Amino acid sequence: MQIDMQHISKSFGSNEVLKDVNFSVKGGEVHALMGENGAGKSTMMNILTGLLEPNSGTILVDGKETHFDNALEAEQHGIAFIHQEMNNFGEMPVLDNMFLNKEIKKGFGLIDNAKMKTIAQKALDQLDMKVDFSQPIGELSVGQQQMIEIAKSLMTDAKIIIMDEPTAALTQDEIQKLFVVIRKLRDQGVGLIYISHRMEELFEIADRVTVMRDGLTINTYNTADTNVKQIVHDMVGRDMGDFYPERHPKYGKTMLEVSGLTNDKFKDVSFSVRSGEVLAFSGLMGAGRTEIMRAIFGIDKLDAGTIKVDGKELVIKNPNDAISHNVGFLTEDRKTEGLILDATLADNIDLPSIDGFSKHGLIDEKADKDFVDMLLKRLNVKANGRDDEAGSLSGGNQQKVVLAKWVGSGSQVLILDEPTRGVDVGAKREIYDLMNELTDRGTAIIMVSSDLDEVLGFSDKIAVVYEGHLMDVVDTKDATQESIMTLATGGKNE
Repeated sequence: MQIDMQHISKSFGSNEVLKDVNFSVKGGEVHALMGENGAGKSTMMNILTGLLEPNSGTILVDGKETHFDNALEAEQHGIAFIHQEMNNFGEMPVLDNMFLNKEIKKGFGLIDNAKMKTIAQKALDQLDMKVDFSQPIGELSVGQQQMIEIAKSLMTDAKIIIMDEPTAALTQDEIQKLFVVIRKLRDQGVGLIYISHRMEELFEIADRVTVMRDGLTINTYNTADTNVKQIVHDMVGRDMGDFYPERHPKYGKTMLEVSGLTNDKFKDVSFSVRSGEVLAFSGLMGAGRTEIMRAIFGIDKLDAGTIKVDGKELVIKNPNDAISHNVGFLTEDRKTEGLILDATLADNIDLPSIDGFSKHGLIDEKADKDFVDMLLKRLNVKANGRDDEAGSLSGGNQQKVVLAKWVGSGSQVLILDEPTRGVDVGAKREIYDLMNELTDRGTAIIMVSSDLDEVLGFSDKIAVVYEGHLMDVVDTKDATQESIMTLATGGKNE
């Protein structure tokens, strides 16, 4: 199958999102689509699959002009779309989510669960993944849910598969398993459109790359004929310098110290982080990194252990206790835990800080407005204004709003769980620069990350977790990918 999108334009009111865009993909190739958040990548794919109607332009499938009324129709014609933001029903079992509106039935209209399990497991086997089909899908990690989304596309007889940030929540091990599947699909003649912000993935997996900026297609290259510097320049319209900013930390007193933390997800975890320090937490998916942070923040219950903030031992029973002691937590899943999607940007940013703007039960509206506007500007959030709904923003800009919420709260200890997941190269650099500013002001930062390059490129120390056990805490300057992966898989470094 070959798809050609020609002279596609799309506007939302006066906002011109796509401007005379051209893009093509053919069977047997991986065509990467790169661009900053808001460049128009997802909008273009939504038009291809019938989720949006273009204002102008044509779509050719094998040379024939084609129009899909909805995503199901596109899928029936062999085009599958794995979205970055998952829309699962959390309380529904894994199997029911995988076959939603596609249930297989036998005699008398009964659902054939056995056949559905066989088909689902065949797809999961390609990803080397085991799962309890009866478990509510909401109990799985974001990474596990992402792998299931990928498996769902493998269950279709797709000729073209669109992957929108498929590795954003995956660890290096899962990414390599996915790449094996992608190469196999390509060799079988499937065409893949691969949307990612991770440069190293582009050069490992893609045959061609198209770069978008501000609703325009800037350039298309054979991957072998280009380089990171050229791609980044096309994306942001300028040379950006080093990908990770230098750190010159000045450590102060210990701001967070935990000892012997234990529950059913992890055991006897002890570590500390100082003022001005970035402590990265690394490990494979399901190792327990996020669960440790949730317990520190009071979301999940601890069975044993102590938590000290600024030298004072605390009993943190819920997030309000943590916030009241200047501990903030940017969660891994911004969509369901980090934001109220139908609330305004201002309301979301105000949540942990609103008491600071109230006096005698009245809100100082001018001070609050100045506070929100300052944060939106400082984090370069692309929005019309403070009254936009959070759900109307791109994924990367939603991540900035969550970060703004905690930056504005004045947290002395800030836990950032996958802070750059699904964020473009320009926004990543902005987040790293902001983290540097925060640590320069004395904030202690814990950064949970599945991106080993990020862990090694922007941290002072690295804590490695394996199956609920903290294997070691090492100085970043002494660490390598190999040494971290050895610890993350249960080994010991000599």
